[in-house]
Parts: sequence; structure tokens; C-alpha cells
Amino acid sequence: MEKMQVFQDYLALDEKSNATIEKYVRDAYAFFAFAGEREITKKLVISYKNRLMEQGYAPRSINSMLASLNSLLYFCGWRDCIVKSMKLQKQVYCPVEKALTKAEYMRLLDAAKQNRQERLYFVLQTVCGTGIRISELRYFTVESVRSGDVSVSCKNKTRHILIPKKLRRMLLQFAKDSGIAQGVIFRTKSGKPLDRSNVWAEMKKLCGIAGVNPQKVFPHNLRKLFARTFYRAEKDIAKLADILGHTNVNTTRIYLVETGSEHRKRIERLGLVV
Repeated sequence: MEKMQVFQDYLALDEKSNATIEKYVRDAYAFFAFAGEREITKKLVISYKNRLMEQGYAPRSINSMLASLNSLLYFCGWRDCIVKSMKLQKQVYCPVEKALTKAEYMRLLDAAKQNRQERLYFVLQTVCGTGIRISELRYFTVESVRSGDVSVSCKNKTRHILIPKKLRRMLLQFAKDSGIAQGVIFRTKSGKPLDRSNVWAEMKKLCGIAGVNPQKVFPHNLRKLFARTFYRAEKDIAKLADILGHTNVNTTRIYLVETGSEHRKRIERLGLVV
């Protein structure tokens, strides 16, 4: 569809990341599949929103898809068709089955080591030890790691990741053992930087060996574990937001939501039930 190619170009000129462009286009195609030959009206868009709700999508997922769709509607000049996102109640705690614990993370590391998946072993520690996004692994080059300062560009922002000395030594040794003298450290056999799908698939295979619920095992949960661990130690949410690359501290707060069991323990410690 010619219009979709022009939409992609528009997003690129708006300096959206490749991952964001792919998502917006994917969501736009999903809407057009729903619309078929029908005229694009606000009533139709509202029907699509209701369909997503009926299909059981989480409110955050629906809002994410509507953001993509509203961007398309704005671009196409159908601004009177733009719909409101769903109102979300502030999340007080997250389900236990979704939060990766430090003990489970350690079991994943042991499993990777036992399974001789050395690259994955160091990927897990790099993401969880620095709090980076999985897409930012490509900035970890031999040169940047050697300097101890990795410059990361994401979402029109540049920030510097200071690498812990122990991790720095480990990564340089891994690169040397892998015959990588320069450039990106974590790469596929063809020499391309690892992406989210590569890491996600390898992590899922570890679940059985490590005895960890597969629902908890995905790259972004490593970043959240870093955030929770850092905050418990430092109690500095502003600094944590800088490290994670968040413009809004409210985004960082979402990462710090406790599990239901932790939330219950805090309430029980109040001693108000006798």
C-alpha cells in the first residue's frame, strides 16, 4: 500500500526509532484489516477499540495500539477520527508471576553456564548489570567497553553508561576468546548485532533448566530487576531515571512496582490488625 510507505517515511522524518516505526506500521495494518473496504469514520475507529477490548487485550496494550493508530489518522488528515485512550488506574502492585527475582536471575545465569551458552551468559549480565534496553546492546563495542564508557543513542537522546569494572573485564575477555578485536561484541554468526528476538528465544530455552516461570523470562524484565535493585540500594528515583534514559520519572515508578506479596508484607507490618 503506497500510503503506508509514505507513512513510514513520515515516521522516519519524525525521527522515530526503527522499532517504533515497525510497531506503528504493524498496528496500522491490523486496523486496515479490520476496516476492510469500509469508510474510515470515528464510529469505525471506536468499533475497533471496542473489538480490542472484547479480545481481551490489556488496557496498556490497547492504548499502545491506539497511539499508533492515532498517529496514522493524524497523518492521513482524518483528525476527527482520533479516539481517546483508555483511562488506567495506577498500579499498586504487580502479579508475583510477572516479576523476576534476583534468585531466579541467578538460576538463569547458572543454567546458561551449565548449558555452555557463554554469549547469553554475558548478555544477561550486561543488561541486568547496567539497566540498558536490549536494543542498546549494539553500542557495547570492544572500543567503548575498553574505555569503560558506552555512549547510547535512543529516542533522540544520548546518555552514557558507565560499566562496572568486573563486567568490563569479563566482556573484554569474552571478546578476546571469541576472536572479536573490534566493533560490536554481541553479534550473530553472520556478524550482525544481536536483536531482541535472538535473545528472547535463547532466554526461553533456559526456563526449563533454570526452573523459572517462562512468563517472567524476557529481556525487559532484566532491566526492571536492575531498576528495583538500584532503587532499594540508593533510594534515588531521579538518578535511576537518568540511568534508564527516562524523560518522565512516572515511567520509572512503573518499574518499581512491588509484587503483591511484598505489598501485603508492608501492610501487615503496620500492625493495625490485632
